[in-house]
Amino acid sequence: METLNENPTKIEQHTIYQIPRDQRHGRSMDLFTIWFGSNIMMLTIVTGALATTVFKLSFMSAIASIAVGNLVGAIFMALHAAQGPRLGVPQMVQTRGQFGSIGAVLVIGIVIIMYVGFLASNIVLGGQSLNTIIPGISQNVFLVMIAVISVVATIFGHDLIHAYARVLTWLSGFALLLSFGWIIFIHGLPANFMTMNSYTTSGFFSMVSVGALWQIAYAPYVSDYTRYMPQDTGAVPAFWASYWGCTLGSILPMVLGAMLGLLASDGNVVGGLTTFTGPASFLIVIIFSVGIAGTNAMNLYCGVLSSITLVQTFAPDWKAGPAARVVVAIAITVIGLFIAIFAAANFLTNYTNFILLLLYVLVPWTAVNLVDFYLVRHGDYDVASFFTRDGGVYGKFNKSAIFCYILGILIQLPFVNTTLYTGPVANMLDGVDISWIVGLCVVSPVYYFMAQKARALNFVPSGLQ
Repeated sequence: METLNENPTKIEQHTIYQIPRDQRHGRSMDLFTIWFGSNIMMLTIVTGALATTVFKLSFMSAIASIAVGNLVGAIFMALHAAQGPRLGVPQMVQTRGQFGSIGAVLVIGIVIIMYVGFLASNIVLGGQSLNTIIPGISQNVFLVMIAVISVVATIFGHDLIHAYARVLTWLSGFALLLSFGWIIFIHGLPANFMTMNSYTTSGFFSMVSVGALWQIAYAPYVSDYTRYMPQDTGAVPAFWASYWGCTLGSILPMVLGAMLGLLASDGNVVGGLTTFTGPASFLIVIIFSVGIAGTNAMNLYCGVLSSITLVQTFAPDWKAGPAARVVVAIAITVIGLFIAIFAAANFLTNYTNFILLLLYVLVPWTAVNLVDFYLVRHGDYDVASFFTRDGGVYGKFNKSAIFCYILGILIQLPFVNTTLYTGPVANMLDGVDISWIVGLCVVSPVYYFMAQKARALNFVPSGLQ
């Protein structure tokens, strides 16, 4: 039951600590808009373009691979939606319940790198997009502008980001439809459009992996945006609202990207969008660029909460408030902006390697987290223990979780196919990368049986029953 209305104009007062029940608010539909609105942006479009520019797929096989990857990957993303209302803490704080207070540090550090990477990627694309329609102003000026909008939204926090996403659902949705309509019906597609490129098994499964990773990469975000919801929020409505918001918001712009990848002869998707939408490009690019700043606020907000969690691990008596969130947000923004300025020239190559690397390190974490929450503890955790110096009932290290996490990374290596490294099994499969599937299938049962055995031997206390 809602007890407090959302107030996006008020600076959020909470950071990583449990949200009191009398301050909970929101409904499941808010999860649809935050994931739908935040995904319709230039970075999603560029990600979809990988199907036709990097993996050389035909348009129809690109659509199929994009859909399969996102629809499968979002299952794991959306399953995290129930954790926020149940526990009222950010995702990385909750991870201490699986890995222990010190054991969680490795995962927290990795997701902070992820947030900064996506922050920098979005700054680059937002700046490049605006520069295509207003070439008279330096691209770096636009990079700074995107960064500033992002940090302001982060300072106000949770409610403003949710409100921003609701607006973007309509604005970005309109811009997306306008883009498709203009390119197809006004600019027109070439006669040989459907025969450009071709299906390859390695390309298809590589793009499936990219789509799945796009969704799984959101898993560390989910509880950060559901922790204010009433504790009695239904797990099923929260799952479906998150699932369809994130899949529809991802698949549609990725398909646009795949289309632009075929139309733009030089592979310049950002420039292609401007060229092929003609006079409408000014409005379209402005909306997508403002949208990317909103999504960046989500990256920054989660990065700030995770950074505070990391510091609080070693300084448990420190009570971080809104001032700490502001300072950390500014510091992370400066780092992301610095990376963006120096990474803009080789963006596509760097970005492709970055998201594939994320796939291999996030898959075992999400497997451990979900198995523990749903199958081992059934959502029962001692939240107070998350903030104690010794990890409370969860201790400093959970050897089972750490073992499975490392196992999950190692077991994927033979199946990896990237420009940096190709495993022997991937070679045997003609470049097909199924590493993330292997990781999920191995880690999930292994962790379940290890955790159940440890609980039976009384090595892992059960939390609140």
